[in-house]
Amino acid sequence: MPYKITVRQLIHQLQTVDPDLPAYFAITPDWPHAHYVGRIVEVPGPNGAVYLAENGQEGVLPPEVRTELSWAAV
Repeated sequence: MPYKITVRQLIHQLQTVDPDLPAYFAITPDWPHAHYVGRIVEVPGPNGAVYLAENGQEGVLPPEVRTELSWAAV
């Protein structure tokens, strides 16, 4: 089920972690890899949004990350 979060909610969640750690996207439970975060694009206006672009692949997600996300190990 999709879940939308706001930029405010994302910032709030990120404030609880070490700001010097690298950040990755965890994408696709069936092919669980870490992806680099790329450019950030803001579309202003009443239907605006912020988009975080994917910028390449780092490697397979560690087992503890898959467990925390409730994704089956591969």
